[in-house]
Amino acid sequence: MSVDAWRQVRLGDLIAIKHGWPFKSDQFSPDLTGKPIVVSIGNFRYTGGFRFESTQVKEYRGEYPAEFELVGGDILLVMTCQTEGGEILGIPARVPNDGRTYLHNQRMGKVVVKRPDLADSDFLYWLFLWPEFNQELVASASGTKILHTAPVRIEAFSFRLPPRDEQRAVARLLCALDDKIRLNQRMNRTLDALGWAVFKSWFVDFDPVVAKAAGGRPFGMSPALAALFPTEFAESDGGAVPRGWRLVPFSGLVDIVGGGTPKTAVPEYWGGNVPWFSVVDTPDPGDVFVLNTEKTITERGLNESAATLLNEGTTIITARGTVGNVALAGRPMAMNQSCYGLTGRRGLGPYFVYYATVDAIEELLQRTHGSVFDTITRAAFDGIPVVEPPLPIAQAFDEQVSPLLSRIKANLKDSRTLTQLRTILLPQLLSGEIRIGRAEKLLEQAV
Repeated sequence: MSVDAWRQVRLGDLIAIKHGWPFKSDQFSPDLTGKPIVVSIGNFRYTGGFRFESTQVKEYRGEYPAEFELVGGDILLVMTCQTEGGEILGIPARVPNDGRTYLHNQRMGKVVVKRPDLADSDFLYWLFLWPEFNQELVASASGTKILHTAPVRIEAFSFRLPPRDEQRAVARLLCALDDKIRLNQRMNRTLDALGWAVFKSWFVDFDPVVAKAAGGRPFGMSPALAALFPTEFAESDGGAVPRGWRLVPFSGLVDIVGGGTPKTAVPEYWGGNVPWFSVVDTPDPGDVFVLNTEKTITERGLNESAATLLNEGTTIITARGTVGNVALAGRPMAMNQSCYGLTGRRGLGPYFVYYATVDAIEELLQRTHGSVFDTITRAAFDGIPVVEPPLPIAQAFDEQVSPLLSRIKANLKDSRTLTQLRTILLPQLLSGEIRIGRAEKLLEQAV
């Protein structure tokens, strides 16, 4: 079908944008008991969709008008952005069908399709992710440091609308890419959970030692691996530990290095080939590794600042402001001064250190200090007792979970390729620069 069949329309001809309700903040609660969830702008991904699994979720304990209850499939748009660039203005997310009730909060607009005979809602979702849509909202926004858009400005957006059959084809292709990315994320959460389950079994619950002390065999272990574990416990100041294992402060397991920030006023320090980690680069739950960062620095910026180049496999923990986020460096990178880099001592492998850090997070958070920002100090690592196994067992753990973590990294790389392809195809498909048949062939080649 020719692109000439596309018709020029205004969004307001197809949809209406409905304001949310100003829910009272004193009725919010982070304790989830089954009451309705108040959607916040912080729950949105910058790339579209919700990220409830990695952001704070609050329920509402007060009364509210029933019309502000959302249903699965509803599309919400962000109408306020706290960055001068306005990157999140107009970003959409669909309300999930997960059995929970979600509430339409203020500062976001609900999309009401007035002409379903002309516009496919799935196509509209991708239209809202079109850079041209965001750019027009930013250009017409009110405010300086905090940008605001409004229903009338959203509805004023004009574009060429393809016939419904082509809309559905475009949406199917882009949704297929998105579904594959989401599948990788779900798979990564499962793989990470398996890695954690092995760590907890070996080094928290001591299941292999418990089994051998009872005269049995550790479940699922080869005889050679089971032989590494002792057959009894010994008393220590921290309670019973496997005989021959040591109780040490967490700082005894790892070397700790700090980060740094090159001077932002020196442009030669920024935009280079060295990834530079900050809290915004924390991977989603289950993804474990950081492969790319929002900002990069140059070799000169690295050498002329307090920043340190971390080796691949270094555990990074955010220690100031937003504390307790943990990630593994998937490649050599630097980090800012709000983070620590942890590497194992005496031959301890990266995966043992990573999961040991995850295990220690709760206690580290209890030891934060600071009048303005919560801060994990280096001294906090001294006060947390942990059990250090003999090196052969720690190394066996890394060998055991290495296939799981390698698959996580491979999934991340696959998702990055798919995301790049989606980023390229989306504006070309929405503008008619590339037609659906050609896009499908490109997708087949990429997959």
